Amino acid sequence: MAIPKFVADLREHIGNAPLWLSGITAVITNDEGTEVLLVKRSDNGHWTPVTGIIDPDEEPANAAIREAIEEAGIMCEPTRILSIGTVGPVTYPNGDVSSYLDISLHMRYISGTPRPIDGENSEVRWFPIDALPEMNERFKHAINVALADPQPTLFSFDPAAAEAAAEIPDL
Repeated sequence: MAIPKFVADLREHIGNAPLWLSGITAVITNDEGTEVLLVKRSDNGHWTPVTGIIDPDEEPANAAIREAIEEAGIMCEPTRILSIGTVGPVTYPNGDVSSYLDISLHMRYISGTPRPIDGENSEVRWFPIDALPEMNERFKHAINVALADPQPTLFSFDPAAAEAAAEIPDL
């Protein structure tokens, strides 16, 4: 996985210490909603939707478009937010630790021939929604939400944390 320059610059100062980053997951479907575009990661061979780190000052939807171009060679457009949640902490082989605020977006394919572009992926393919490859539960769930009707936006809620916040005086 390519490390964005701003993350590499931060790592020069903090080493492997935990880092909180913003990320996107782009669930890209065809117009009919019968196929989803997936990438096969070069580092671990897992199939996933297009994912990436949001650059400083970058809008999440723009990050999803940029990542789709960089990783899969296609143009797409956002249709809606699917979910907002946390991922991690993730410990990478070099010892870096990161956690992510992930914004999952449903994206509609516009144009381009899907193919690996930046070396992060070894394959890019369309899969029928009823014949998806094995992948982790988070990604399967995001795809299911993208194809759901009615179309919810999902997020986690911790009532205990909300109650603790409510005990802070002068709110």
